[in-house]
Amino acid sequence: MSSLQGYVDRRVLLVLQDGRAIVGVMAGFDQRSNIVLSDCKERVFSMDEGVEEIALGLYLVKGDMISLIGELDEEIDSSVDLSTIRADPLQPIRY
Repeated sequence: MSSLQGYVDRRVLLVLQDGRAIVGVMAGFDQRSNIVLSDCKERVFSMDEGVEEIALGLYLVKGDMISLIGELDEEIDSSVDLSTIRADPLQPIRY
């Protein structure tokens, strides 16, 4: 749990169990690893149209939906032209 404290006020990428990729500034978390993100966007991947970003604003993600969390280097992330990236969407995790 304390390892999440280092992500507070930093831009992070969450990959959720349903395959969504969410980017935002981690505003906080609780004992169940539920995470609050501000200035949040969902990145939708496509082989035809590149990566689309959908603005979500303030967003709460349940801890049991998170597969991966990692800090983004804002300088590198802002230098990447997402419209040129082609990738298949991630598949949901199956139990």
